Amino acid sequence: MNDLLLHLGSNRGNKSINLKFAQLLINQSIGLVHKESMLYVTSAWGKEDQEDFYNMAVMVSSALDAEEILSKIQIIEDKLGRVRHEKWGPRVIDIDIIFVGQQIIKKPHLKIPHPELSNRNFVLVPLMDLCPSYMHPILNKTIKEIYSDCTDTGIVKLYRARE
Repeated sequence: MNDLLLHLGSNRGNKSINLKFAQLLINQSIGLVHKESMLYVTSAWGKEDQEDFYNMAVMVSSALDAEEILSKIQIIEDKLGRVRHEKWGPRVIDIDIIFVGQQIIKKPHLKIPHPELSNRNFVLVPLMDLCPSYMHPILNKTIKEIYSDCTDTGIVKLYRARE
């Protein structure tokens, strides 16, 4: 079994419902979501002229390997209506693989840990909520340490505590 950390974001439609449906589909096709962060709202990153995002992180236990997880994530995103028109554009759902245990994968289509993790507050804040002591296998720093070193000035606001 792998413990994986996924980051979920949405900025189109009913954002909180999109994230709930994504979690349901993750439970059905990838593995058990056994822990989730609180829900946060952030300004769009990379392409700022769009609606704010709702973001969260989830911890999942899965028997799948990283390639299978990526394939299932893409199916979930398609089912929920994600259309890829432009990089960093608006989306109904975005699911990123942040960690798969302590694995390090460097392939053209799949990089784990997520290579931009240390540059994005909107990812780091939900991860800090979920697992502040989780150790990054390349940086050899905890999520909390990575966040304290992050130069991203994007504001991440708590939207809703855990239900």
